[in-house]
Amino acid sequence: GQRQCLTNPDARVIATIDDADYTLADFAICMRGIVSGDNDKWVRKFWEVKRVADGWTMLQSVPEYDSPFSGREHIIDWGTEGRGMLRPGTKNRAYGKRGVALGQMQGLPAALFEGSLYDNNTGAVVPHDDDDLPAVWCYCSSDEYRQAVRRLDDKMNVTNATLVKVSFDAERWREAAKETYPQGLPKPRSDDPRQWLFHGHPAKTNHGLQVAVARLVGYRWPAELDPDMTLSPDARDLVFRCDALLSYADDDGIVCLPAVRGESTAADRLRNLLRAALGGEWSAAKEQELLHNAAGSRRPPTSLDEWLRDRFFGEHCALFQHRPFIWHIWDGRKDGFHALVNYHRLVGADGEGRRTLQALAYAYLGDWIDRQKAEQREGKEGADARVAAALDLQEQLQRILEGEPPYDLFVRWKPLHQQAIGWEPDVNDGVRVNIRPFLSASLRTGGRAGAGLFRWKPKIDWGKDRGKEPYGLRPKADYPWFWGCDPEARPDHRVDFLGGAAFDGLRWNDLHYTNATRQTARDAAVEGRSS
Repeated sequence: GQRQCLTNPDARVIATIDDADYTLADFAICMRGIVSGDNDKWVRKFWEVKRVADGWTMLQSVPEYDSPFSGREHIIDWGTEGRGMLRPGTKNRAYGKRGVALGQMQGLPAALFEGSLYDNNTGAVVPHDDDDLPAVWCYCSSDEYRQAVRRLDDKMNVTNATLVKVSFDAERWREAAKETYPQGLPKPRSDDPRQWLFHGHPAKTNHGLQVAVARLVGYRWPAELDPDMTLSPDARDLVFRCDALLSYADDDGIVCLPAVRGESTAADRLRNLLRAALGGEWSAAKEQELLHNAAGSRRPPTSLDEWLRDRFFGEHCALFQHRPFIWHIWDGRKDGFHALVNYHRLVGADGEGRRTLQALAYAYLGDWIDRQKAEQREGKEGADARVAAALDLQEQLQRILEGEPPYDLFVRWKPLHQQAIGWEPDVNDGVRVNIRPFLSASLRTGGRAGAGLFRWKPKIDWGKDRGKEPYGLRPKADYPWFWGCDPEARPDHRVDFLGGAAFDGLRWNDLHYTNATRQTARDAAVEGRSS
């Protein structure tokens, strides 16, 4: 009847009549999440930075189905507290409170919410009374709730307001919560290394080999570095157990697969770390089990050495959503030079990134070249080809250090006078920006198409991003690429483009500037400040 429709939420026409007295909105709020307007600038995966600090903070996103502590892989640059973002939602009353995070598309997946910032693809349902959280969780994670929402709105993307306009029988769901969670809701814990709650221990995850390699090059998870993070007691115990593995981490974040500079092979070092992590569980059979698990449906590798050389990097890129924080750099030969490098060391601040790349190119690779030249003089088979391949890799690394196109770094949200000259990376710019010189390089022989200096090609592109820049904040002298740049139609716009007549704000990324142009912009900026 028409009168009944007037009593429905938003006076919607609903085929099924619900005679409940209350809606979820009587017990909880659900406010819109952050709309940054430029996620490529503001948002990262947490593993793209060494530590979630210095302005970066956790950002809850869409959870996975049947995973109450998922959706915790993103971070956001909150150093400006939202200034410069499209709709930052700085007055959001959900922040700092517990609730339920809901994906707003398709099946409305649910996860428990701990009060972090969250994005606009996620609705945070926060009860007025914290005692009602178990009941709200039981309801929002049920099929009954999803069906109730879809009766209101069957569009793909449900608004945050609609998520709480469904009927809610509080007493019924309170009783359901008491039966399901007699000891209260579970404390946060995750065995998934893509979640910031992950404890960091390779013995308690389905990705033990990946976690062990990360520890080997010196990476540690946010849960290890934040003693105040809310974790379950067993998760906190695993964090403490990780302390015993710290001595196995490499000092400079460079782990070569062959024995170089007096260091053992990567396979031997990885085996020692796994033995320490697994204790009495470790055996040759356990090693094979880990290799089988990593292979999935493919043929398993025969050894850790084969897995590290041929499989690790591809699996690492796939697992960590093509934002790898361990880079497998090689010279194109299976019997040649291979190194696993901690990305955070390679882009470290205060010159650490440049020093790390120099160490890779001249200390480690240089030692390998000297050994191959010695074998060349002895007439050993294959030495000539190994020397040539290693020298080629060294030349490519030197070009990245120099930073002339196409080996340069370009960050579209930084003014021209702040663009790097040579290898001056900034970890805050993210993997997508900093990986470009290594993918733009090309080995003469043996490399994979499009993979540059990497063993495998991550799925990364630098196409035009969505959205446009605001006119008043992007003057031509500082941001010429927002003034009529069209590298697809005009290839000459791709290098040293200094701006056209009209502002269009288009977000191009695959542009290049010579060191001379960058230095001229720096000099002009210094002169302008001094005058």
